[in-house]
Amino acid sequence: MLKHKNLRSSQAGVTLIETMMAGAILVIGSLSMIGLIINSIATNNRNKIDSTQTMLTESILEQINSTVIGSGSSDLKDCAGTTWTINTTVPVSGTVGAALNGAAIDFTEASPPAGYYMNYVLTTPCNGDSTGKVQGTYDVRWHIDAVGSGATATSSYLLTVSAKLKNHGEGNMFFSLPVTLRVMSGN
Repeated sequence: MLKHKNLRSSQAGVTLIETMMAGAILVIGSLSMIGLIINSIATNNRNKIDSTQTMLTESILEQINSTVIGSGSSDLKDCAGTTWTINTTVPVSGTVGAALNGAAIDFTEASPPAGYYMNYVLTTPCNGDSTGKVQGTYDVRWHIDAVGSGATATSSYLLTVSAKLKNHGEGNMFFSLPVTLRVMSGN
């Protein structure tokens, strides 16, 4: 009877090999989750940059629309306290502003015309006195085309505004393309 108690079933307990296999599966699963987390962080950062670029682009469009396009200007103050002039003066040629590459702003232009670009500094908090922590500097540019010319001149304009984060790692997974908005506007 004593001999029968010491015998164990072959199904009882967990062997070292089974434990090692379970550990290996757990490690492989954990490592794949790290890649997912890194991609989630990159996507969140891109979305934040895209939202800021869109907000700045819309802000310039609203500033231009609030002035008499073709002959006026307005001012916009960034988070660092710098006041930027938003020029909307359109010459007789009917086109002015940052260079275009097709339908988008050409960010390779080294020196856009004064009054048609800004380097908007974004801080947290944005209190206009440069005491906040700098989150980034955005290159914002705009271009204005008069619709029609000469005898067919109108008071309508095609506005192209674009913004992008300066000195951002183009080509990496945290990179965000410039936001460009084009709208028709009139006085």
